[in-house]
Amino acid sequence: MIIFPAIDIKGGLCVRLMQGDPDRATVYGKDPVAVAKNWESQGAEWLHVVDLDGAFSKKPVNSAAIGAIAKSISIPVQVGGGIRTLDNVKEYLSGGVTRVILGTAALRDPEMVAESCALYPGRIALGLDARDGLVAVEGWKEATRTDAVSVVRGFEHLGIAAVIYTDIHRDGMQTGVNIEATQRLLQETSVPVIASGGVSSLGDIKNLLPLVPLGLLGVITGRAIYEGSLDLREAITCAK
Repeated sequence: MIIFPAIDIKGGLCVRLMQGDPDRATVYGKDPVAVAKNWESQGAEWLHVVDLDGAFSKKPVNSAAIGAIAKSISIPVQVGGGIRTLDNVKEYLSGGVTRVILGTAALRDPEMVAESCALYPGRIALGLDARDGLVAVEGWKEATRTDAVSVVRGFEHLGIAAVIYTDIHRDGMQTGVNIEATQRLLQETSVPVIASGGVSSLGDIKNLLPLVPLGLLGVITGRAIYEGSLDLREAITCAK
């Protein structure tokens, strides 16, 4: 199981939001590149980067900073936030990013997702942010009546690299990962899943390990490693 340290960029700063609320942001670093290098030095195998400004603006805003991160480290980087067009996808994947995460675009423009998967096999992930099991879009501001499992089933045939499944209620709250919802997604679909939202301690990492045989690829952690309730090195050792 891969531990993905998260770098969320807002206004050029490394921040974490609580439940996706831009008004509840905590700044953890003024230099995202330095933060990325720090996580790499602690043994991170991948990095998860989100353009928060992009998510709310519906277009990439911090792509230059994200490109600088990708070029400054040797580990692969996956990026999400505001990626709505094929040109956005191409820009990131030609600029050093390994994997692009499509969220709102999956519901708004499934044809673009299909085209991206065809052009870049194994490099497109689906980002599903759910509130009470139902997918939310546009930077989590807009709720839908669509079930996460249904969305994934619609894209399974495209060869999606992974599904990043975030429980919005738990994101940034350190209240524990939604094991039940993650397990359901694994059992009812065939796409590898990366869990996100709610990691607080090593116990949460241990609780996810039984899901690895079902196809759990990894888990994203942000606030817990920034505030020290989870030691990244220890988490990586446990996950291995």
